[in-house]
Amino acid sequence: MSTPPFLTLPGCARAERVVTARGEFAALRAEPDGPVRGSALLVPGFTGSKEDFIGLLEPLAAAGYRVTAVDQRGQYETGGPDDPAAYAVAALGADVRALTEVLAAEGGPVHLLGHSFGGQVVREAVLAAAAEGALPWRSLTLMSTGPGALDPSEAARTKLLLDVLPVLGLEEIWQIMRQMEESSGEPRPAVEPEIAEFLHRRWVAGVPRALAVTGAHLVAAPDRVAELAAVTAGVLPVLVLSGVRDYAWPVPEQSRMAERLGARRVVVEDAGHSPNAERPAATAAALASFWA
Repeated sequence: MSTPPFLTLPGCARAERVVTARGEFAALRAEPDGPVRGSALLVPGFTGSKEDFIGLLEPLAAAGYRVTAVDQRGQYETGGPDDPAAYAVAALGADVRALTEVLAAEGGPVHLLGHSFGGQVVREAVLAAAAEGALPWRSLTLMSTGPGALDPSEAARTKLLLDVLPVLGLEEIWQIMRQMEESSGEPRPAVEPEIAEFLHRRWVAGVPRALAVTGAHLVAAPDRVAELAAVTAGVLPVLVLSGVRDYAWPVPEQSRMAERLGARRVVVEDAGHSPNAERPAATAAALASFWA
């Protein structure tokens, strides 16, 4: 799971709930001091939240962008029902479209970004909008995501989670995950106590049904890159951005996806699966350059 570099909001940002035609979504929103060049909607991945983008808020606002990072339905402070249909990728894509409508009404072009599983959600949103004859975004960024299912080793770990979700509570699963990490003998980066407490709080606040449905998608996701290329070519600029290493989808696979999409490709040095959290300054600079 992504680990935010800090939790204190910069002065340009605030926490609020965004009201849409499909319900309310918990969000972190940042405003530029000067003229607004556009808006950005940032969608997190599996087990993630809006806080994964906290390091991007200030630099992107400084570049002139109004930024909205959200918890998807079923994540952290957004919540959701115990209904599997609510977490199908098509339903989550519809949520993205509803959020986009709100941002578009506030003025300025809207840039869309999805991280990891969020990349497949925003892809779904784009495909659904294209089927209706209109793409309401200025650009699309796919960050640390892939064309289809997870890498087999990561898929195996996700399947373990899917196996225990029906019989164990999220607190029990959390404790087991911590015990496994401690017994693995692998070096772990130091995490500030408040960050560690946040990660725990975020995990147990998730909706188990959401984890089950979205996890099942990730281990069997279809490759829809050709469809996306067909509807974005010459219409919607696409950026594929990643770190230099990635446990979820191999970096070469992401590069091939960029080629298939005719997309711009950026690799953030010294970053892994979450360049937004691991190298936020470099990631924000790449995004601002692309959006401009």
